[in-house]
Amino acid sequence: MIIKEGIGWKACRNEEKNVYGAEVVFQGSFDCYEITGSVFGQLNSKMSCGEAEKLIRTGRHIYAHVNDRFGPPYTIVFDDDYTEYCQWMKEPEKPDPGTWSAEMTDAAVEVFESEKANREQRRKKRASRLNKKK
Repeated sequence: MIIKEGIGWKACRNEEKNVYGAEVVFQGSFDCYEITGSVFGQLNSKMSCGEAEKLIRTGRHIYAHVNDRFGPPYTIVFDDDYTEYCQWMKEPEKPDPGTWSAEMTDAAVEVFESEKANREQRRKKRASRLNKKK
């Protein structure tokens, strides 16, 4: 694993899977993204947080944890494989009660234009879940 870090962000390359991931942290909340090798190559520790964040947010949103003053904390897992992209993250032993359900996440991905990069992946997961119920 190759890691790059700066103020308010961290990125890595999972050499085994040849995928890249990054997180942006702001006041206790954080978002994780699948990024490209090109974006990873552009990131460096001398960048401002804003510059790095702008690059990282061009990627596919894969995980979000929100802990702001507007309500209780919550987590959205857009891609169950987020730990492959952001290897420093560990899946919790038991689900956080504030984690959105798969159904709620699917609905958000379908409604919010900002999450359109997740639609194909979420639709496949939803179809797989429905087939298992049959």
